[in-house]
Amino acid sequence: MASGNGGAETASVPQTVEAALADRPIEGRVCLEAGAGVGNTTAGLLAAGAERVYAVTDDADHARTVRERCGAAADRLVVVKADLRETPLRSDAVDLVTAHGLCNVLAPAALDSIAAALTRVASPGAQLVVDDYAPLPDDAAVRALFAVENAATELADGRPALSFYPARFLRRLFAGHGWSFDRQKTLLDPVPWTASHLSAHAAAVRDAAARLPPELGDPLVERADELEATIGSESVGRMYSVAMTLSGDPDPA
Repeated sequence: MASGNGGAETASVPQTVEAALADRPIEGRVCLEAGAGVGNTTAGLLAAGAERVYAVTDDADHARTVRERCGAAADRLVVVKADLRETPLRSDAVDLVTAHGLCNVLAPAALDSIAAALTRVASPGAQLVVDDYAPLPDDAAVRALFAVENAATELADGRPALSFYPARFLRRLFAGHGWSFDRQKTLLDPVPWTASHLSAHAAAVRDAAARLPPELGDPLVERADELEATIGSESVGRMYSVAMTLSGDPDPA
């Protein structure tokens, strides 16, 4: 990915983000990172010369992390703490929207309203880059840990923590809001689920279980800890990137 203007002043950019953005027009554009997380794509957009990046997250810790990580480019960065469904940007405000590892933490019921909100703030002809994880193979060991995490959050919060969507599903979703398909590429194959990843997912089980009666939460924590220790790490599955352009005409297909 070309460094554009200001690449030297921004944080390091993961290779998956570089690969996802490499063929998109970014320099001089107004961009939105939807679900900013720790700011991986915000850093990539700033490094590629974006005129301005709106990093939207509903997590105060993530908002703080993005500000600290990308503070050297603070004149081109606006961190917005908000629910994506209520993104406080005017219509037609941005030229490029990214969602890197966002959809897998969204329950199906939230997807369409978020797609509508992202479409509202995008200008005619805007670009969209959605990067996410394909459904895991049936024999993937990490599936069991993710299933325990989903069980814990379903009981505690009434929604799953993780949903893995095929690329074709997300393509159809955004096509229904007027986005036309440009390209699809593989970012990781296999995906390395490291010991630190597994530890984070086991911790998520403990967090959810703490909101449950012990008779429900304790067995889930015990199972999550057992799976974390047994699996250790695993490389399995695929991460993909889909790029689309806002044509303005919803595609019923």
